[in-house]
Amino acid sequence: MKFLFDRDTWQEVYDSLTKNKLRSILTMVGVWWGILLLIGLLGSARGLENSFNRLFGSFATNSVFVWGQSTGMPFKGFQEGRQVQLSLSDAIKIEENVEGIEFVVPRNITRSLVVHGFLSGTFGVYGDYPLLDQVQKKKMQYGRFINQNDIDDNKKVVVISESIYKQLFEKDAEAIGEYIQINGINFKIIGMFANDNMSGGPRADMHIPFTTFQQVYNQGDRIGWMMITGKPEFDIRQLERDAKLLLKNLNNIHPEDKRAFGSFNLGKEFGKLTGFLTGMQFLTWFVGIATLIAGVFAIGNILLITVKERTKEIGVRRALGATPFEIKRQIVVEAVFITLVAGLLGIISGGWILILIDKLAGQGPDATLVNASVSIAIVFVALIILIILGTLIGLIPAFKATSVKPIDALREE
Repeated sequence: MKFLFDRDTWQEVYDSLTKNKLRSILTMVGVWWGILLLIGLLGSARGLENSFNRLFGSFATNSVFVWGQSTGMPFKGFQEGRQVQLSLSDAIKIEENVEGIEFVVPRNITRSLVVHGFLSGTFGVYGDYPLLDQVQKKKMQYGRFINQNDIDDNKKVVVISESIYKQLFEKDAEAIGEYIQINGINFKIIGMFANDNMSGGPRADMHIPFTTFQQVYNQGDRIGWMMITGKPEFDIRQLERDAKLLLKNLNNIHPEDKRAFGSFNLGKEFGKLTGFLTGMQFLTWFVGIATLIAGVFAIGNILLITVKERTKEIGVRRALGATPFEIKRQIVVEAVFITLVAGLLGIISGGWILILIDKLAGQGPDATLVNASVSIAIVFVALIILIILGTLIGLIPAFKATSVKPIDALREE
């Protein structure tokens, strides 16, 4: 390692690079572009992954939503086209009888006129259980979400979104503890949560206890839909099939009827997104490393030309006592140095590119690339790859340089 601190070593590297500056710069461009492409693509892929995580972050992704539609086949005396209505007892039986179920969350929704003082608006009102906050986490800014006491006592309490607060209250006004009218009935505000990004924009929603909703809107045992969450080790697609089959049995629907129940399998869709992101990262590494290898080979070719030009010089050094190992070492050092400098410039340029991407596409609630960045570990791995490739490619001109006999090198014109 002593030779790395030898001034003559770096003087030779400097002389070699400055002898033909344009060629040296063009040699480094390939590696610079390769590492820039690798950093830029990996950072963009991470930004896209962060965007998806922010979009689905509040949801238990191993979930499926199921609702009733109309039958597509006659069965047991019932005609085709019968409207299917889910019930609270359906949700309970699914939770009790389908293996692999973690949670079943029955839900209801309606749109109602909401009034506070002289301000009013029509918003979505959900009837929910406290369990919703576990499978679709609300980012509470103030107060709390619905609890079991609210359910048991049919309390007239409500949790509102930030968007509703802005429409019904003056700026900086206190909302917690205030009353608003929903469907002509006073409800006490117990909490406020940040707007949900799942819809792509501000959500004007509020949540009241499920039992209170059933009472106020005279729903009885009926529910609008249910959210079924599976345990991590179970396939959510199989749970969806099992749940639908049980619902068909409970509601006298033909087992082959595909129209009776609608569903949206969040777990399946999230799996597609995860697969896409994995494929994108693999493609990014492949393209980046392939470009790096191409750039490093360009360095090897240029060094071969340099070695050819320096044949007489190498012959003189051999004649003066320089060993083949010392000649090889010097050329490998030049290769690694060129590769590392080009790589570091590429990393710095890639960092600036990611900063620019974050400024242009990473700001605001609708950002497509959130916090596009790469970890220090990835940068470290990229540098290790550069050192290895630089060393390997430097060995080619190094062996070429020592393959010529000193006497033949001295005759070179």
